[in-house]
Amino acid sequence: MKQRNVRTLKKEVHKIYRALKNSENYLYKLFPSLVPILPEEIYFITTQELENRFPELTPKQREDRIAKEFGAVFIMQIGGSLDSGEKHDGRSPDYDDWFLNGDILLWYPILERAVEISSMGIRFDEKSLLKLLKLANAEHRMALDFHQSVLNKELPLTIGGGIGQSRLCMFLLKKAHIGEVQVSVWNDHIIKECRKGNITLL
Repeated sequence: MKQRNVRTLKKEVHKIYRALKNSENYLYKLFPSLVPILPEEIYFITTQELENRFPELTPKQREDRIAKEFGAVFIMQIGGSLDSGEKHDGRSPDYDDWFLNGDILLWYPILERAVEISSMGIRFDEKSLLKLLKLANAEHRMALDFHQSVLNKELPLTIGGGIGQSRLCMFLLKKAHIGEVQVSVWNDHIIKECRKGNITLL
C-alpha cells in the first residue's frame, strides 16, 4: 500500500526508459548508421500541466509539442476531466488508477510526431476503484465479480502496462512505416505510396 504513489510510478518509468536507451545504444554499436537520438533523461508532466502550458492546442498537438521539446516524456494522470472540462484521453475506470498512470512518448524526427511506446500505470485499490467508478458514472460495475474481489481486498496490488513492440522496432530501426517491421495486409493505395517512397513492406 505504501508503494502506491507517484514516486513508485516514476521509478518504474525510469527503469523502462533506461532499457530503451540501452537498446538504442546496443543497436548503434552493431549498426553505426542508427545514431542514438533519445535524450539522457525522460521528462515528466501531468495532463493538467500540459493543458495549462498549451491551452490553445488539442491533446494530440500538446503531445507532439512537448515530445519535440524534450525528446522523451511521460505524460501522467490520464483519464479524468481537466480544468477545461475536456479529457486528455479516455481510460477505463477499472484499469489504471487515473492519478497514478501515464504514457511514454518519444519524439520521432522521421515522422515529425510523437510516438506512444507504452501506456502504463499503478492499478487501482479498493478506494481508488470506488472513486474512479463514481467519476465515470459507472458505479453499477461494483457488482461484478472482479470489482468485488478488489473491494474485498482479495487480489494483490499491481502495476502494469504494455510496450508497443512494432512501434518501438520502427523507432529504433528508424523506419518510416510500421509495415517495415510488422507483417500485415495493406490496401493498394498504401502499397503504391510506399513503393514511391522506396519503403519495403513486409
